[in-house]
Amino acid sequence: MMERIYLDHAAATPLDQRVLTAMMPYLTSQYGNPSSLHYFGQQARAAVQLARRQLAHCLGVAAGDVVFTSGGTEADNLAIQGYLRANHPHGGHLITSAVEHQAVLNTFRALEAEGYSLTVLPVDSDGRVCPETLRQAIRPDTVLISIMYANNETGTVQPVQELGAIAREHDIVFHVDAVQAFGYLPVHPIEDGIDLLTVCSHKIYGPKGMGALYIRKGIQLASEAHGGPQEHRLRAGTENVAGIVGFGMAAALLEAERPERIEKVRMLKNLVYHELIEGNGILHLNGTLSGSLPNIIDFSVDGMESPVLLIALDRQGIAVSAGSACEAGAVEPSHVLMAMGTDDKWLRSSIRMSFGPENTVEEVRKTIQAIRDITRPLRKGV
Repeated sequence: MMERIYLDHAAATPLDQRVLTAMMPYLTSQYGNPSSLHYFGQQARAAVQLARRQLAHCLGVAAGDVVFTSGGTEADNLAIQGYLRANHPHGGHLITSAVEHQAVLNTFRALEAEGYSLTVLPVDSDGRVCPETLRQAIRPDTVLISIMYANNETGTVQPVQELGAIAREHDIVFHVDAVQAFGYLPVHPIEDGIDLLTVCSHKIYGPKGMGALYIRKGIQLASEAHGGPQEHRLRAGTENVAGIVGFGMAAALLEAERPERIEKVRMLKNLVYHELIEGNGILHLNGTLSGSLPNIIDFSVDGMESPVLLIALDRQGIAVSAGSACEAGAVEPSHVLMAMGTDDKWLRSSIRMSFGPENTVEEVRKTIQAIRDITRPLRKGV
């Protein structure tokens, strides 16, 4: 049987066995509804509240300020649309960046079609927003700013604290999608000046289908779903108890193990850069090595489109991606690379590797050699 190597952790991480163990009772014997007043219901409710405290502690916030959702996309939508519906239902000026995840960009485009005014900030060649550009974009009617913490394709980290300070200076609500950053950066919304923060479970070795939104005290959101009072009346319906328990355990493990995880994945990322990309005339690093997440590296191959290399690697049992998993079927080049002003010859040939602490040096060296072998014909004459 072929040995398989998984280097696509930015799309989804494997479920940690310890997380699964924590979830199992709530998939089997502990089946009560958290809204029920009897013993079974209260056991489920206690489990949900423990998970909320675990996630809140990891973020450095109060448990009452955390709302569970079905994932990052729902949390982004609840933050953006929920805030506007509750506070500025008749319009206003919105600001985001050109490299946001589609969960944010498409939400803003839909709001623009409804009559809101939208400014999409440009980024530099590394994919970073200049704080001064944000400052200049603010208008008297600006009501919401949304900038991601770190990019899901290139891993580029934004100057979130500086951007948050500018938002506070102008008394504008600041939303941050921290889905990719949460696993490998100390994300603390209160310290960073963030009012609304999105995180998700399946990027940190928790179950898929779970996300959360931090809501700063005093900020009012409108619910998009009508029903019961669950999740502070913002997400009606019976809670996914097993998923919530898994998310809480994943957050607790992350808090305890983050330094070791960072050290391991950074070593693997540097290995790929120095042994494969650096000095290689047909490979181009997208973004920045030092100013990005320690677990993501994105590069392009001159003369070979992404699907060709992806399929060739998959045939050898190696899983990488062509950027965001949410855009894997897209025909157009990455909107992130286009916003960065990437040269046309690199646009359709990007490859993203994203590592986890369970990856080994042997696996990464095997991948490096496989890419060398596949691209060898392209190096003739270079």
